[in-house]
Amino acid sequence: MHHALRLARRGLGNVWPNPAVGCVLVSKGRVVGRGWTQPGGRPHAERVALDQAGAEARGATAYVTLEPCAHHGRTSPCAEALVAAGIARVVTAHTDPDPRVAGRGHAILRAAAIEVTEGVAESDARALQSGFLSCVARGRPFVTLKLASSFDGRIATSQGESRWITGPAARVHVHAMRLQHDAIMVGGGTARADLPQLNVRGFGPVRQPVRVVLTSRPLPELPDEGPEHGPLWQLSGTPAAVMAELAARGLTRVFCEGGGQLAAGLIAADVVDQLVGYTAGLVLGRDGRPSIGALDLPRLSDAPRFHLVESRAVGPDIFHRWLRA
Repeated sequence: MHHALRLARRGLGNVWPNPAVGCVLVSKGRVVGRGWTQPGGRPHAERVALDQAGAEARGATAYVTLEPCAHHGRTSPCAEALVAAGIARVVTAHTDPDPRVAGRGHAILRAAAIEVTEGVAESDARALQSGFLSCVARGRPFVTLKLASSFDGRIATSQGESRWITGPAARVHVHAMRLQHDAIMVGGGTARADLPQLNVRGFGPVRQPVRVVLTSRPLPELPDEGPEHGPLWQLSGTPAAVMAELAARGLTRVFCEGGGQLAAGLIAADVVDQLVGYTAGLVLGRDGRPSIGALDLPRLSDAPRFHLVESRAVGPDIFHRWLRA
């Protein structure tokens, strides 16, 4: 299952609105097929693994990071494909909460006398599929807020200079994080001041994330669209309404970068699931621009809490990742 989870991770940022799923087929102690959901969401991981295994799939065990789908779309259900291939046993991480599935995939397998084991590495799978699960359960994407700041929490000098607070290694790491999200979001102020590219660079040809700018005012010309840039969506409204709109358009994971007002708005709206920080060893002082705008929190108990899940050096800077408590 952990091998299937590693395969599934390759789909992050590439498969929306579908979940990123991995599948490994094992027969007589040997891997005979493996797959992950392909860019754009098709074909599914199970179909890729079955095609690779061919006749060797008969009698094999399938390890799948999510309950196989049970509904007809552009392709037949994966649960039915596993039955037709002669799979003897299916091990899944957890049930698919999508109302079109929600246990029906497992039921199809059991009705065909296939042994089904559920709940293997469930917590790891749920963490991996947090975007898809958030859209189904809460009607909004999983939201990561990224901040690159000085030691004292500033993102620019008093004159607005911000390139570069962190070093080259941190910037490469940010692009790797962008690669695992469906969209990159900034506020209108950042778009006008920096004219950011909002794309993934340095990883070869990839499916570029959607570029989202949250503003009600006209935008300047951002870098041209093309294979090196995703679509540009200009949206306005409350953070909660915008997130609901992004989920309705199929996005499951959103990476928010800049500026301080957008960060404050997202936190105040309680839509931030994960904080990602890159902290540099320099100090800009009180006159530097804060990483997060005013939140008007009179009591410490009103402040949202996050818990640390990862911290390490990235070049000369510190990377730290926090999940909502």
